[in-house]
Amino acid sequence: MRSNPKSKISLKAIVGLAIVLLLKASLAGAETGSANEAAIDAGRIHSTGQVIEANASATDSQIQARLEAILASSEQFNQLEVRVDNGLVFLRGFTDKRAFIEWAEGIASNTQGVVAVVNNLEQSPGSYFSASVFKAELVKAWYRFLHTLPLLLAAALTFVVFFFVSRPVSAFLVGPVRYVTDSALIKVVLQRIVAVLIVLLGLYFFLRIAGLTQFAVAVMSGTGLLGLVVGFAFRDIAENFIASLLISMQRPFRLGDVIEVSGFRGVVQKVTTRGTTLVDFDGNHIQVPNATIYKNVIQNFSANPNVRGNFLIGVGYDSRVRFAQETAMAVMLEHPAVLADPEPQVLIEELASSTINLRVYFWVNANQYSVVKVASALMRQVVRAFEAADVSMPDDAREVIFPQGVPWESNSEAGDLPAPKETTEPQPTTPPPEAAERLLDDLASDTGDIQKQAQNAREPEEGKNII
Repeated sequence: MRSNPKSKISLKAIVGLAIVLLLKASLAGAETGSANEAAIDAGRIHSTGQVIEANASATDSQIQARLEAILASSEQFNQLEVRVDNGLVFLRGFTDKRAFIEWAEGIASNTQGVVAVVNNLEQSPGSYFSASVFKAELVKAWYRFLHTLPLLLAAALTFVVFFFVSRPVSAFLVGPVRYVTDSALIKVVLQRIVAVLIVLLGLYFFLRIAGLTQFAVAVMSGTGLLGLVVGFAFRDIAENFIASLLISMQRPFRLGDVIEVSGFRGVVQKVTTRGTTLVDFDGNHIQVPNATIYKNVIQNFSANPNVRGNFLIGVGYDSRVRFAQETAMAVMLEHPAVLADPEPQVLIEELASSTINLRVYFWVNANQYSVVKVASALMRQVVRAFEAADVSMPDDAREVIFPQGVPWESNSEAGDLPAPKETTEPQPTTPPPEAAERLLDDLASDTGDIQKQAQNAREPEEGKNII
């Protein structure tokens, strides 16, 4: 059986048809909203020249029904669409012959009650499977792009201007806040919020000037797909932004405070809408998300300057424990870095195998002294005091078992044994006052140095873009 060659559709024709349909579908929304304006700009709106009466005898529905019946009876139009609004007639559709476009316009103009005609009728292409159709659509899209290019450039320029002025304008608008509060954290958060709002306003004007406002609203309200995607994509950003607002209102810490959260300890350098930057005691920058800070336990070491330190020291069972406690207490009371209120304590913590372990507690002002340095100095002085007072500090007990006993062999006479050497044990000495003063100078807190490093360090956002 022979097949008709004309019934075969080439792959090129199919691809061309698909592209044409996609182009028409993508441009249908834009053409629907702007077809009337395009017709007016092109001069395809024609008035009938009649005197417009205040009370027209024919209604819009009657005019529309009459024109639809006349034009449809000619059987020359495809996808015919007639709409009448206050005597203004809108014609849309396709016809094979261009003469019928003017004929339909004349029919509408001569109809009673019609004051003007917007003619959007077009001539149908000869064949949808022709490459000329695809070329014509591309040319039409190219000229439409050139027509809207100035608007796109103006919209882009407007957005760029809003983006670059967002920071100085937000700083100017948030300036009066200093009369209400001295919190630098609140100022930073408010400035970020105002800057984001200015950028969003610039985005709105960008869409408005480019003519995409109605399209964006239609997509978001019609399908909700864009809102769903944006919701999942920016969930963490929104969570951190809300957490920054809550932190700025509750103020669990201030800029420059030493805090520990989620296992990270450092000086608070800055707080943004996304996270809080800490500078740890090794000089490293740590950025913790605000949501993590808000959800976890925050330990603020700067809220109360008084910090308690402790260390463990063991004395022998043959020592006078009460005397050892009093000796350690006397050392702490004499140390200038240890606070008298709250009072230091020396408590028995554990009865170990060979020692009685004493836990020594003391309080220092963390703004002036380092707890670690003071603990080191106190341990050294307590050991020296125990040695001077003959308080034994034995090592852990070790037991060695010899099942067969300890053999003893001697190859020399008793008289030939060498005389034992006389040894003299060093006597404990008290450090001079000058040494104690030098020791006290080494007890300064490191917080001030870290705060200076945090102020002098560059912000993580500075520098060239890594992308």
